[in-house]
Amino acid sequence: MAMSGGVDSSVAAAELVRAGHDVSGVYMKNWINEENIIGHCPWEEDITDAEAVARQLGIPFRVVNLMTEYREKVVKYLIEGYQAGITPNPDVMCNREMKFGVLWDWAQEHGFEAIATGHYARKLDAGSSMLDPESSIQHLESSILRGADPNKDQTYFLAMMQPHQVRIAKFPIGHLLKPELRERAREFGLKTAEKKDSQGICFIGQVKMEDFLRTFVPDQPGPIVNLEGKVLGEHRGLHLYTLGQRKGHGVASPIHKQAYVVVAKRPATNELVVAIENSDTPLLWARKATLHSISSTGAPLQEERLLQAQPRYRCPAGNAVFRPLGDGRAELEYTEPQRALTPGQICALYDGDRLLGGAVFETIQHT
Repeated sequence: MAMSGGVDSSVAAAELVRAGHDVSGVYMKNWINEENIIGHCPWEEDITDAEAVARQLGIPFRVVNLMTEYREKVVKYLIEGYQAGITPNPDVMCNREMKFGVLWDWAQEHGFEAIATGHYARKLDAGSSMLDPESSIQHLESSILRGADPNKDQTYFLAMMQPHQVRIAKFPIGHLLKPELRERAREFGLKTAEKKDSQGICFIGQVKMEDFLRTFVPDQPGPIVNLEGKVLGEHRGLHLYTLGQRKGHGVASPIHKQAYVVVAKRPATNELVVAIENSDTPLLWARKATLHSISSTGAPLQEERLLQAQPRYRCPAGNAVFRPLGDGRAELEYTEPQRALTPGQICALYDGDRLLGGAVFETIQHT
């Protein structure tokens, strides 16, 4: 059981113990903030809390040091992505490369058969019937389904998992709503029952992305311009901004209740382009995009089909036609224009509640 010291993974561990599984708790020690980045990196507190919960549950607990692998597989990906002008997602890569990658390698070496996490996601195992228990249709492969709580569903962050990782994954709390989970934590008497949820970078803590990046990537100031090329201000570095960003660029709007929004980054001239946000703002809306690095959680996505594509966490999945192009690439055409599709971001692909896989936005064709 991957235990972060938070209430979600604590309840997940308790549910596994109550179900009769032979459980061991593991804390992934990925980061200790040696660079003294501004923010709170609570790894010592989290280890203490995770160990206390394991003790309450009567299960073994250990800390696994994966700091070297985390820097190589997640931090490097994050920094290089922002340096290249795209918007990477460290949480998605942490799940594929670390929790169900490096940690799974360690788990196999130590005789474990599965890895459980506190994600709000559900699992449908191979050989089981469809969601309807009376159905005679049997699943040939394990599947990930959206969590029962629509406000907490975290399947987006699992989009790049591979079939062998899905098979060994367990999500003990995916059927619970958050208030129900808190109540379970109180019923179990867990130390973390009232602990606040963390909001930082995966396994780093309460650190703002801007502060994290500025530690590793030097500022490269340049002009902020509008669509006509008029200079409106100065930015601190293109890597510190993302498409669709309304706040933090420092350009005040002259129009009441209509904000400037980032619509483009031009590395060749080091220009950050902003425009007043409207339903037809140029460069802000798009229906077509190309994807690369397609990863499926089950059968390969090799046929043209209609599916639902979620371009960001906390963003609705829109209906789209998926057209494979070969070599791990595809064209995606939404039925409705989407706001701020961004190169480098992860696009999670669904069939209803079922997670089909994910990909990385490559190019965007604006309307």
